[in-house]
Amino acid sequence: MRPKTLAAVAELTLQGDSFERCLANFLDEFYTAPMANALGEEPKSLAAQLGESGQIKDAYLAATAEELARDFNLPFPAWAGAEGRKLHRPWFASSLASLRAVLLLESPVGFRSRNLFVSENALSRA
Repeated sequence: MRPKTLAAVAELTLQGDSFERCLANFLDEFYTAPMANALGEEPKSLAAQLGESGQIKDAYLAATAEELARDFNLPFPAWAGAEGRKLHRPWFASSLASLRAVLLLESPVGFRSRNLFVSENALSRA
């Protein structure tokens, strides 16, 4: 099943599916037909069940919502601005210290503002 909303990505993740695969499938669906309702419903918190990795995923979902809303001129979903969707410590998409400077520079604003540092094409699909 391909999730059509970010809320569905969270739900499938809570059911044991791979967050990365669900998010990639969501992006494939979204890019086919970008719509505000794909971003509007607040995803369930993953932090309660998944701990620190869930906090990262919660922030990642919010950053994704912000970036997609900006890129497609859609309304910013209010839930994405919640303090619980931000990390207190920086998280880098790569554990290689040599890539950290690149990630600091490239990270889109929606990710950077949540202390997530990813490549500039983190939401790209082939």
